[in-house]
Amino acid sequence: MYKEELRSIRKRVFELTVTSTTASNLDLMLERLLAILRDYHDLPLESRGAIVLLNPRGSYFQVAQFGMEPAWESHLRWDSGIFSSAAITQTCQVETVSFLSGDGDEQKLPQRLFLLPLCIDGQGIGYTVLFVPLDYQSSLIHLDFMNDLAYALSGLVHRVLTNETLRIRELELEEARADAIRNLGLASEYRDTETGWHIMRMANFAQAIAKAMGLPTDQRELLYVAAPMHDVGKIGIADAVLLKPGKLTHEEFEIMKTHTNIGVSILMGNDALIAAARDIAGSHHERWDGAGYPQGLAGEQIPILARICSVADVFDALTSTRPYKKPWTVEDATAWIISESGKHFDPAIVEAFKTAMPEILRVRELYRDDIIDPKQVLTLPPIEPREDVWAPWNESLSVGIDIIDEHHRYLFDLINDLYDVVINKLGIREVARLIKALDAYAKVHFRAEELMMTHYEFEGTYRQQYQHHAFEAKIREFYEELHANPLVAQFDVLSYLRDWLVKHILVEDSQLRSLVRV
Repeated sequence: MYKEELRSIRKRVFELTVTSTTASNLDLMLERLLAILRDYHDLPLESRGAIVLLNPRGSYFQVAQFGMEPAWESHLRWDSGIFSSAAITQTCQVETVSFLSGDGDEQKLPQRLFLLPLCIDGQGIGYTVLFVPLDYQSSLIHLDFMNDLAYALSGLVHRVLTNETLRIRELELEEARADAIRNLGLASEYRDTETGWHIMRMANFAQAIAKAMGLPTDQRELLYVAAPMHDVGKIGIADAVLLKPGKLTHEEFEIMKTHTNIGVSILMGNDALIAAARDIAGSHHERWDGAGYPQGLAGEQIPILARICSVADVFDALTSTRPYKKPWTVEDATAWIISESGKHFDPAIVEAFKTAMPEILRVRELYRDDIIDPKQVLTLPPIEPREDVWAPWNESLSVGIDIIDEHHRYLFDLINDLYDVVINKLGIREVARLIKALDAYAKVHFRAEELMMTHYEFEGTYRQQYQHHAFEAKIREFYEELHANPLVAQFDVLSYLRDWLVKHILVEDSQLRSLVRV
């Protein structure tokens, strides 16, 4: 009877770890594994377990669990006893480990553990940890069974890591293509009198409008990448026209209008991203009433992404300084766009523009052209607060410079977005995408902060620059680690980001308050 029971359990474990279609969800796998092992009546396992994997620095991270708190909520620190060494045992072990709780009182919590080594190509990468009673004594039969189980679990974790790494490679190919398109858009801006920040503001304005309209995520992502291509056709416009500081003549304006057709001719292809960029480049000067160019399209004949970009582009152009004009106030520009609803612009998009205004005004401050004024007081409309955030912003983190505080809040938002992706298991592609987004915005923030510090002769500028560059190098390191062990890196980077940002603000950026008194 005992042998039949064990044979049945082995078969079910094999099906779970080798043939199950849900095995890529390690939390669910642990739940089902422990349900199966409950039928092994001779083995007194508790209904909890975890998978802990090594990072490149020899520390263990809890990447999956059942019956216990997840890593981002747990005070359990995997650095005691056998976990103080990065050397993975070759066979299963039963160990008693006294964990430090890490909740402030440093209380030691003794736990009896079954440790199943996880190995890939002979290299230990971590353990599957199963909890047993403190008085449990192992037997040769149990150890033999667990060694077989460890082998099967190693294969499963290997498959998960391989699949996640492939998804990162797919994302990188897409990002490389998107970067090429963005760079082409930047090339067109550098020939114009507009700044490089114009396309960043415009793309983010468009994104905020699309979100307010309820456009699907895939459409919003296409829009964000393709929007910078709206004026790519200006590459083909002669400098005498493109760079003229004054008002264009009728003939010059007709030449300028050809940039839409030039953009269409540059963006040939059937790829969804290229097609979206082509629609935007060719149609963002069309009007809802049909009086636009180049084709005189009207209403919903105009591609929706182009209609969104039209509002975003005009709003930024009106509120920005140009050699030939002074900027309009936000109030005047907003009022004019609203007045053009049903004429120049799609009424539904104008309504979404009004709804998205808090986010749009925030973007204007995040991607500003001029040097930050430490004494400037921001009066931005409130953005709906997020509930139960992992890394909360509070006023104790304020450095007393409104624009810098707004930068920091946005970085906190990105960290919380990354946290949501990780805990909701939305996939390594989303993790990688957000790490790249956070890295890109951190560079925007750092350079703006450094320009301000240099302009106002802040004595800590060089120290800040050193720390900024070190942070950027660390994020690059984490991104590379996603390829080696994506399961660990996503948790590793979360802890680093929150701890670094809070410490940097409280220790370093708090000294920027001295600039307010200059």
